[in-house]
Amino acid sequence: MKTLLPTSTAGSLPKPAWLAEPETLWSPWTLRDDQLIEGKQDALRVSLQEQQRAGIDIVSDGEQSRQHFVTTFIEHLNGVDIEKRRTVRIRDRYDASVPTVFGPISRNQPVFVEDAKFLRQQTDQTIKWALPGPMTMVDTLYDDYYKSRKELAWEFAKALNEEAKELEAAGVDIIQFDEPAFNVFFEEVNEWGIACLERAIEGLKCETAVHICYGYGIKANTDWKKNLGSEWRQYEAIFPQLQKSGIDIISLECHNSHVPIELLELIRGKKVMVGAIDVATDWVETPEEVASTLRKALKYVDADKLYPCTNCGMAPLSREVARGKLNALQAGAEIVRRELSV
Repeated sequence: MKTLLPTSTAGSLPKPAWLAEPETLWSPWTLRDDQLIEGKQDALRVSLQEQQRAGIDIVSDGEQSRQHFVTTFIEHLNGVDIEKRRTVRIRDRYDASVPTVFGPISRNQPVFVEDAKFLRQQTDQTIKWALPGPMTMVDTLYDDYYKSRKELAWEFAKALNEEAKELEAAGVDIIQFDEPAFNVFFEEVNEWGIACLERAIEGLKCETAVHICYGYGIKANTDWKKNLGSEWRQYEAIFPQLQKSGIDIISLECHNSHVPIELLELIRGKKVMVGAIDVATDWVETPEEVASTLRKALKYVDADKLYPCTNCGMAPLSREVARGKLNALQAGAEIVRRELSV
């Protein structure tokens, strides 16, 4: 029997201290070589157990297998120099040291496929795997070769499609593409961003999702949000075209955001991962707070298409806080399930 309001996380969960520095984004691995492989697998088991104990329906690796949600994939591609670092402005928000594209982009080996196979071996539940989206990849490096964001994004989309097809063959049920750049470069999203995303999902039979949010709960993101005004209506520019796209699921930040909930009407018909957990605070939501967010979304999303989720990844949070938020997400979803069944 299909679960009503199946819960999931947007992506990352905190890494254990023996794998990387806690509560720190993109912290270097503390292990090397075979020990790192084993350590990632142990961390994946722990992350999976945390999700299962909370009752999460759609599980993931908690991003225990990747150091950075974008560059870990980029660094495995031909045409990228990970040693030649340049400082660039990420999404017009903060500076970061990133790899350089110096030649044609191609993928000649899997990046996450073995990790996905390992996750598949651990559970019979629906599993989701996250990949960076083409536009966000372009925005997270220095291009010294193509000199065209659109052309580079298209090449990344082809490499992502190769990886996604192998992830699907490995047993992944939902492949999610993380595109936080979609909430910044609205004209480019409509001009070529969505087209590149559709190239990345070309030929896939599994479900596909795009995660669009206002970022991890780090200072650069929270400061930026203060400049967005009292209503974040920016999605009006891209939702109509996203609604027409081949993407099955759209993942959005809804709890404690200023996105008018009625904008969900613009993507009516799509499945929506409704972010009902704020990742920018250590406050653990009550189940009723989660339920309140879901009830509001149900005015614009059919119940069979609503997937309770977190706003973004929880890597910067403590394991205790993340655990509490997972429990709250599931408990809040259960409240609304009972209401819908009456």
